[in-house]
Amino acid sequence: MSDYEIRDIGAPDAWGGHFGGFRPETSKQGRRVVDHELSMAYIGMTANAMPPGEQAGYWHTHSRIEELYVFLEGAGQMGLDDEVVDVRAGSVVRVGPGVWRTWRADPDGAGDMRWLCIRAGGEQLPHLPDDATRDPDRAMPW
Repeated sequence: MSDYEIRDIGAPDAWGGHFGGFRPETSKQGRRVVDHELSMAYIGMTANAMPPGEQAGYWHTHSRIEELYVFLEGAGQMGLDDEVVDVRAGSVVRVGPGVWRTWRADPDGAGDMRWLCIRAGGEQLPHLPDDATRDPDRAMPW
């Protein structure tokens, strides 16, 4: 049996309807912890939606985990240590261990801010993937 799983998390405009989180006390509307639904060991991912003007309401940092925020729709700001940066659809923000972070959706936004947060830990990735094998002679399946 091949080692893969498929999960349909819906289109981004449906993410606001999901209620979830890492623990019951930190769960909220618009958060889905996708890695709790799949057998992921080295990466994690949440799918997030936040209406205009809503904010995280807390700062957090990680001692070992690196996060990548990929903004898909809407606009807002991220607090990163002592700086505030604007984010919008198309922004990609890498946040390393030890950096304090928080975020909010633009209060004057026309719609929800939607993003993926991808978390990774473990060992450092090589600059170029060094574990791939190509097979140019294998026929395409379609």
